[in-house]
Amino acid sequence: MSAKKVVTITLNPALDLTGHLADNLNVGSVSLVSSSTLHPAGKGVNVAKVLSDLGADVTVTGFLGANNQEAFCQLFKEINASDRFIRVSGATRINVKLVDKASEVSDINFPGVEVDQTAIEAFEATLDELAQDHDYFVMAGSLPRGISPELCTKWIESLHQKGKKVIFDSSRQALKAGLNSHPWLIKPNDEELSELIGKELHSIEDCQQAAQTLESKGIDNIVVSMGSKGVMWLNQGQWLQAKPPKMEVVSTVGAGDTLVAGLTWGHLNQDLDKDNWPQEKVLSFATALSALAVTQIGVGVTDITSVNNLQQKIRTEANSRI
Repeated sequence: MSAKKVVTITLNPALDLTGHLADNLNVGSVSLVSSSTLHPAGKGVNVAKVLSDLGADVTVTGFLGANNQEAFCQLFKEINASDRFIRVSGATRINVKLVDKASEVSDINFPGVEVDQTAIEAFEATLDELAQDHDYFVMAGSLPRGISPELCTKWIESLHQKGKKVIFDSSRQALKAGLNSHPWLIKPNDEELSELIGKELHSIEDCQQAAQTLESKGIDNIVVSMGSKGVMWLNQGQWLQAKPPKMEVVSTVGAGDTLVAGLTWGHLNQDLDKDNWPQEKVLSFATALSALAVTQIGVGVTDITSVNNLQQKIRTEANSRI
């Protein structure tokens, strides 16, 4: 079994239409776009692209609208990913991301395709097959119509029962339900963590205390991303923190997905060579990868040397639970 094999699951992919505004977003009025891109996305698809750029053997699956699948097929071919997506009738949604001159992103996300029982059964059969020779599964993003949080939870628990490591990155009801199905790693940002526990979080200590309330659910790794404040990782009662230097932000689109990919890549390498990939290295690499992601438009690793150079500037700090 290849140690660097990974499955990314995108249940609700999207074509991302990203528009960079000449000024600020004028709500209720006209906003002018200075440049734009349209490309295949969805959190799991973004993770797959980054992992492929790093050198992983990636298989992609989920649900894809048959009517406009060409751009996805082309991407999967370009990144040498094995395409195991289940095709469903209709078109994959288009999500709109508007980036203003301060690099603030306004997302307009559409609901996605309708998934029927036949497609669900085909997906479950695919998951069972992939579980035979894969240990890592990244399930990322929102749920399309026809997929309930409870069904998503069932899939995570099924993979857990098979001894698989599920990296689960979602939000709202899907994340809340999925917490009870023993995902191996979750990566809420500070806003998602606040929503999860139902109270505002004003400091790093607040975020740590909130994350620690989730430990009892049997989640091995709880990673909290806090934007420019860095990344915190709770594992076996120990906190590890990393903070990148100040970066020139071009776009934050895909930075969280890049962090997930970096954490996954670090663990794939750790399985292969634990002495050379201690926890500190896994976190500093993932943090550097994510920090560089905000300096570019589009998701992907264009220069691994820049990642390694930035990684040398990132200090990790360990402390016990508070």
